[in-house]
Amino acid sequence: MLLKKIRLRNIRSYEDVEVSFSTGSVLLSGDIGSGKTSVLLGIEFALFGLHPGQRGASLLRNGETEGNVLIEFEIDGKDIIIERTLKRSKTISQDYCSITIDGKKSEISVSELKNKVLCLLNYPPEFSKKQNILYKFTVYTPQEEMKQIILQDSETRMNTLRHVFGVDKYKKILENISTIASKLREEKRLNEGKISNLDQDKFDAISKERELESKYSNLSSVEKEFFFKAEKRSKIQEEQEEISKKIDEKNKLQQEIEKTKIIISNKKQNIIDNRKSLEVLQEQIKELEKLEFEDSKISGIESKIILLKKEKEKTNEFILDINSKINSFNMKIEESEKLEQRISNLEICPTCLQDVDAIHRANVLNKIHSNIFQDKGKKTDLEEQKNLFLKKAGSVSSDINSCEEERNRLIILRMKLQGLEEKKSRLFDIEKSNLPLENDVQLLNQHMVLLGNSILELSRFDIVFETKKSELNEALRQEKLVEIRIAELKKEIEVFSKQIDELKLKIKSTEEIKKRLDSISKLEDWLSRNFTFVVSQIEKNVMIKLKSEFSELFEKWFSMLVSDSFDVSLRDDFTPVIEHQDYELDYAYLSGGERTAVALAYRLSLNQVINSVLGKIKTKDLVILDEPTDGFSEQQLDKIRDVLQELNVKQLIIVSHEQKIEGFVEKVIRFKKENGISRIEI
Repeated sequence: MLLKKIRLRNIRSYEDVEVSFSTGSVLLSGDIGSGKTSVLLGIEFALFGLHPGQRGASLLRNGETEGNVLIEFEIDGKDIIIERTLKRSKTISQDYCSITIDGKKSEISVSELKNKVLCLLNYPPEFSKKQNILYKFTVYTPQEEMKQIILQDSETRMNTLRHVFGVDKYKKILENISTIASKLREEKRLNEGKISNLDQDKFDAISKERELESKYSNLSSVEKEFFFKAEKRSKIQEEQEEISKKIDEKNKLQQEIEKTKIIISNKKQNIIDNRKSLEVLQEQIKELEKLEFEDSKISGIESKIILLKKEKEKTNEFILDINSKINSFNMKIEESEKLEQRISNLEICPTCLQDVDAIHRANVLNKIHSNIFQDKGKKTDLEEQKNLFLKKAGSVSSDINSCEEERNRLIILRMKLQGLEEKKSRLFDIEKSNLPLENDVQLLNQHMVLLGNSILELSRFDIVFETKKSELNEALRQEKLVEIRIAELKKEIEVFSKQIDELKLKIKSTEEIKKRLDSISKLEDWLSRNFTFVVSQIEKNVMIKLKSEFSELFEKWFSMLVSDSFDVSLRDDFTPVIEHQDYELDYAYLSGGERTAVALAYRLSLNQVINSVLGKIKTKDLVILDEPTDGFSEQQLDKIRDVLQELNVKQLIIVSHEQKIEGFVEKVIRFKKENGISRIEI
């Protein structure tokens, strides 16, 4: 992995800055507080986001609602760009993130992006939930954090290093073995309890099988009894059905009587209705025979109506002509009044453009007044003529309506007289139809008497039917009782069969549990005696090897940073041991430069051991050192050049305010902070 550039917008003390990185050694130089470490925090945030427990307020610039980090780097020839955004609402959270690989951009969630980065860096999957711990110990660990690791108690430090080296799996295996062994012992106790009733279950199964045979024998006897009961019930049922047919026949005859009664009632009603109709028709015929009618009267009235309508049309034409003349006079009067208005206000002639004489204007106005008066008089005469014609038109309309009413009356009278013969014909038909109706009523009454006699003869079967019904109910009850006994026996047989099957399954399962109990006992004994010892020895040998390699590297780096009068090594718990003239020195009593040298040597040794153990991770070519010379003497600063050359990595980024280190690196990026805003000096 090689960094190319990072852009920070509204991150800590930066408003908007872009930092470009080259291969080789790069120094981020500037006074303390100028913003150098903010760049390193921005790199870590861009790669992994906010780690658990980290607040967005530690990165987002005060007073800003949104901040953004964009980082570009290279892995195995792939150009990768990651962008993350922080947004302030009630809290500060990650709002947006994306990753671009060789020009192909993907907008994904925060967790998806972190997993994607871990995959690109080829970090083992088990490090996905360890708060960027592998990145911290291989790429960037703040110097003060490394000192804290050295000062931690041995158990905490060992657990941390087990995580980093990936050796914690052995401890996890031992814990799992202990858990498994405990569960196996618990399972043994449970299984021993499960097999304690095995002999009793076998005895119960044999007893239930004998009782089941007895129930099968009882079932056979009860089924024979059920067969006889069913035959008896069937015979009674057949007899009842024969009687039921007779009763149905009687009911049908009864229904026939009811239908006949309805038919007789309808026919009698028809006779009554016909008689009423005869009376009405006879009365209507008498009335019509009294009426007199002449067709000539209708013709005379229609001729008169035609003459009146022509007179009305002529009168309407006169009215329309008068209305036209009145409208013409109205328009003429309106135009004269408008002309009068214009002339009365006229000062200059529109034709000759000379002043209008008052006498001439008065003469013209008098003439206009005279014309208006004459026109109004003619209009009044026309309106009087119109009123006369309107009265005449109304009188003619009234005469037309009277004539039309008389004509309609005569037409209706003619139609009534035309229906006289039809009424006489209908009167004859009704008188003729009543005779067969009366004959039908007589025959139907005789039919009802015959039906009544038949019903009386069949009524004796009602008592017989009730007797058979009682016998059938008793036979059904007896049959049902036997059927219930059969069902009970079958249910008991089913339950006993199921219990026997369950007992057999239980016995079979218990015997399998007994076999498994033997296997569990052997497995638990093997795990406790053999496997635990083997895993412990493997872990011990791995840690010894790692400690040996770590100690050798630690001695090498420390000797490059301090004088030869110090001897250094590591204890089994990876605690640094510093001796001077055969006396062991406590870390807390070392000088500031010596403590920094111990921390830096520890940091570089840890980096190399991790890269050796995890040879496939993609961060081996990048090392970031944050203030690695804090408290160094001039002599120690001179030795840093040898340390940097010995590192031999493709990209080394150093954060320091020591000017002397500028001569040890290939590129220097200077930072300056003014008015609370950090920037790069050009």
